[in-house]
Amino acid sequence: MNFIVQGYPAFAYTGGRPFDVALPAIVFVHGAALDHSVWQWQSRYFAHHGFSVAAVDLPGHGRSPGAARATIGEYAQWVVGLLDAAGVQRARLVGHSMGSLVTLEAALRHRDRVERLALVGAAAPMPVGAAFMQAAREDSPAGFDMETLWGHARLAQLAASPVPGVALVGASRQLNARSRAGVQHADLQACNGYRVAPEALADLAVPTLVLAGRRDQMTGFKAGETLAAQIPGAKLVALDAGHSMMSEAPREVLRALREFLS
Repeated sequence: MNFIVQGYPAFAYTGGRPFDVALPAIVFVHGAALDHSVWQWQSRYFAHHGFSVAAVDLPGHGRSPGAARATIGEYAQWVVGLLDAAGVQRARLVGHSMGSLVTLEAALRHRDRVERLALVGAAAPMPVGAAFMQAAREDSPAGFDMETLWGHARLAQLAASPVPGVALVGASRQLNARSRAGVQHADLQACNGYRVAPEALADLAVPTLVLAGRRDQMTGFKAGETLAAQIPGAKLVALDAGHSMMSEAPREVLRALREFLS
């Protein structure tokens, strides 16, 4: 489904069901150089169980045209613009990796628009290593290799896939490689430059869930644990998975989101 956000078409996967503003809404936001498809298992479930779902392609990603944004704040404003375009006053926001920063910032800026907040594979700050940044700046295949390798639990390519017929590491590498020139670098810069004051987190009066992978090589379990401790009342759920936990542990992620969002 396409919305018009900030003057451009914006694609959102609605889980195979029409988007109905009369139902409670969930907006899923993907990570750097990815798209809506990372949420395919979870978003489709909610769309068929009483929710309206919008798993978005951020601008410059997937099927959404336009330029990638330079900062997390600009992406957050885009998400709020999507709510306006969809006719949704309040929504549950779910973000992964860079998307977790985007949804967090949207909640900090517009807490009256956010009913619940789920942060998956989150860290704030979210620093990016120099080698990774340089490879992304050059649009080198090495940048996509790094994102794929660190985006999964160690030796994930040797483990049985929880999704029959899908090689998780290979599928992730292909998804990264489909991103447009410059998008990975722009996203990593946005993550690297994002800062949030501890007092802002302490004042966040939105029910929050933090999903952290014990084998996360990208943001690290302790980073998620620390973030959850800074948000009053936040619930921390630890999963035996890496950074790409939506595909590495799809049932466990769905179970945690179902209990929290419902």
